[in-house]
This record gives sequence, C-alpha cells and structure tokens, in this order.
Amino acid sequence: MPAGITPVVMPKWGLSMKEGKVVDWLVADGEEIAVGTELMDVETDKINGAVEATDAGRLRRRVAEEGRTYPVKALLGVLADETVSDEEIDAFIGSYVVPADDEDGEAEGGYDVLEVDGIRVRYSRQGSGGATAVLLHGFGGDLDNWLFNLGPLAAVADVVALDLPGHGQSDIALPGASVEALAAFVVAFLDRLDIRRAHLVGHSLGAAVAAQLALDHPERVAGLVLVAPAGFGPEINMDYIDGFVRAAGKKDLKAVLGQLFADESLVSRPLVDGVLRYKRLDGVGELLETLAAGLFPAGRQAAQPGRRLDPRSVPVTVVWGSDDRVIPVAHADAVPGGATVVVLEKAGHMVQMERAGEVNELLLAQLG
Repeated sequence: MPAGITPVVMPKWGLSMKEGKVVDWLVADGEEIAVGTELMDVETDKINGAVEATDAGRLRRRVAEEGRTYPVKALLGVLADETVSDEEIDAFIGSYVVPADDEDGEAEGGYDVLEVDGIRVRYSRQGSGGATAVLLHGFGGDLDNWLFNLGPLAAVADVVALDLPGHGQSDIALPGASVEALAAFVVAFLDRLDIRRAHLVGHSLGAAVAAQLALDHPERVAGLVLVAPAGFGPEINMDYIDGFVRAAGKKDLKAVLGQLFADESLVSRPLVDGVLRYKRLDGVGELLETLAAGLFPAGRQAAQPGRRLDPRSVPVTVVWGSDDRVIPVAHADAVPGGATVVVLEKAGHMVQMERAGEVNELLLAQLG
C-alpha cells in the first residue's frame, strides 16, 4: 500500500455478512476524521448500522456511491495526508482489488453446534488467543446481537458467542425457566469447550445470567461486562416483554422492536424478518411464554443477582443507554460500589449496537 494512504473498506459485521448497501455518507470529502467518527450508514441483511473510522486522517475521496451495494472489504473511501497527490489516490483506487477472505489474514471463524445436557446449541468461536470472552444475549435474542462487537474482540481475544437454549438456532428447549438454571447451563457449555475461566459479557437477561454464574462459580469468572443488564432491580417493561411474546406479524413486531432502540430507524426490514422467522418456529411461542413467566412473575424481575456482586473480587463494568425503555437506567444506582458504571447518551436497550464503538472500548479495556 502506498505510504500515506489508508483505505476505508466495507466492514464484516457477523459471520454471515457478505455485503452491505451504502445508504448515506455522513461526512464530506476533505474532512478530518478521528477514530470512531461515523462515516456512513450501511444496510445489511441483519440490521442498519454506521461504519466507524478505525483510523484517523483526512478523507480525500469518497469512493462508494449512495444506494449501491458493495461486498465485504470493498473500497469505500480513502484517507490520505497532504503529501499524497490526487494522481496517487486515483492510481490506488484503480488498482484496488477486493481481497478474498483468506488473503488479508483475517480469521473467518464459523458457526458450530454442540450438545449440552441434551440440548443442541449453536455457537461461534473466533480469535486466536489471549483472554477468553463469552458473550451472552438477552431474552428473545441470539448471538447476532453482538454483530458489531465480535470482530473487534476477536482481534485480541478468544471470543465465544452462543444462542442460549430456546433462542436463535439452538434447540427449542429450556434447562429451566430461571436465571439460575440458565447460568448452570452456561457452566456446562463452558465445560464442554474446556473453558475453565473467562470474561463474561452479558446483555439484558444474559447479564443477569453472567452475574449469577459469577456468584455460583467465582473461580470461573475473570471479569464481568454487563450491558443494559437485568438483575439490578425489580422493574422491567412488561409491555415490551408481552408484546414480543405475542407479536405475530411484521407491523406489530416492528413496533415492539422499536422499543429496543433510541433510534428506531435501526429496526430494518431484514431485522424484523429474521426475528419473525424465529418466532414462527414450532414451540417458540410456548417457550417464550414459559420463560417470561419464570423470569418475570407478576411483571417483576424474580432474580437480582447483580446487586450481590463483589467488584473487589471480580472486576465489573456496567454499561447502560440513557434512553433504555426496557430496563430502567435508574437501576444503575443499585450497582455495588467499586464497579465501573458508564451511561451512554442517546442510546437505548441495544446499546452495544447503537454505540458499538464506545462499548467495544470498554470491552477491550476489561479484557486488557
């Protein structure tokens, strides 16, 4: 690559992403770009998201056209300093070839399946060493809820994400309808992978499961990052929970999913279609009803393991979106002293998607 030139390429969000559509450029030619600057909005077959700059510099050329679809790693723009001529940039753009998956050293990873206590579980394991991080999604979610986080973590660590029982592409079965039962299942899952100690990263219900696991097996947990966590107070938006369980059509489901985000435009048609396919699987409706009844009897959170954590023995970072409409951000006041608590403005319940850059920084700091 010519000195002074840094390409901006289509990112790979999740294992299944092959291409993305450039919806809008958010910056203009000539602007100074900082790491983390949102460059453009991109639509994928999972969700809409903003491409953030991974390098700093001046944006000398916007290559990608709005409204066009580009493959992963396609050239979208060029950062270059003033010593680089327009002719050199033209030559770089003209000679750029989209690298194949095995040509740039990036580990592809993949989906695997494992049977744990009679339940078939889909999971992904990526990365090439370092600390191990295990990612646990929330109620009704799946491992793709970590689309914007898996890649940055896998660059420095061994990262495992799974579909919890009854979710995603795991078996429609439960080890029990409680946080305690799910935590015990995750321990059995880790045993099958011979993971003796890991950092646990949990979102919503997954955060309560991670906290319970840390209480039950502190020797297995190197640290906790709890994102928009359940388990710190009794209140929860049961209109969302009941609406998600009942929603049977696209219109109703889109309205329900909108409650997850501060920016409801992120609820794309592919996102709604994917969740609807899951909800229409045989047995999912009954399973979600059973799980919701066990977790939220009388419309309250039955388990609050987060309040009993001891950050002096296990490092704890808690991240909340200021506009969370599912679990009140006021529950952050119940986080035990000694934990790191970060509230990100203009973010909802899916803060790891809406503010992926900042969340990834916190995750990497914890792993470090």
